[in-house]
Amino acid sequence: MLYGLMKNVVAGPALRLAFHPWIEGAENIPHEGPVIVASNHLSFSDSVFLPIAITRRVTFLAKSEYFNTPGVKGRLTAGFFKAVGQVSVDRTGGRSADDAIRTGVGVLNQGGLLGIYPEGTRSPDGRLYRGRVGVARMALEAGAVVVPVAMIGTDKVQPPGQVRPNLGRVGIRVGKAMDFSRYAGMQADRLVLRAVTDEIMYAILALSDQEYVDIYASTQKARLAKAARENGQVDATPEPAETDDSDSVEEV
Repeated sequence: MLYGLMKNVVAGPALRLAFHPWIEGAENIPHEGPVIVASNHLSFSDSVFLPIAITRRVTFLAKSEYFNTPGVKGRLTAGFFKAVGQVSVDRTGGRSADDAIRTGVGVLNQGGLLGIYPEGTRSPDGRLYRGRVGVARMALEAGAVVVPVAMIGTDKVQPPGQVRPNLGRVGIRVGKAMDFSRYAGMQADRLVLRAVTDEIMYAILALSDQEYVDIYASTQKARLAKAARENGQVDATPEPAETDDSDSVEEV
């Protein structure tokens, strides 16, 4: 009820009026059944504009920091995410990542539509980075189709780190649903997971026209943070860099 209220009464109409979001290929999203919407990730506002643009309810696996940050702002943020039906996951790696995978599969097994950013974090510079294989694992375990999506211009409307958005227009390109049923039962095969993930990322790339970088976005963020420290700039805590898919399933 709260999801519908936010989308159709409170936030949705105001956002449509202010930003005039456009969408291409909405008909490619199946009307029912388990679906993963796999999108590039340019801005925090991606998770706002995507749900208001498509008919089906979207459930995102939101990082746990949005739910357990102390203080009034933290409680308000947690309340907002809970109200719109988002699910808290711990992204610190290891076993917690497996728990996140199970949570996502649970949403899909109930016939839901799961939103995921295969890059694992926002792009630090507008380029498209290597996908983490969690999206493939969930698709194979749940027998879900994957719909590639490209968010356009959200990084101009709300650049990373900026709270108040700029006025502008954003767009969403939706590609055709991808069926990976030929790999059913092979979700434990690392090579299959990597092949499926790369196919999904290529589809996103074709929609977004971004430059592709074959490293993880978290690795690039760590490099940028290190360079900033060496140059005496404001320090930032880097995200852990992954060097091998076998180390963790933190891909979600």
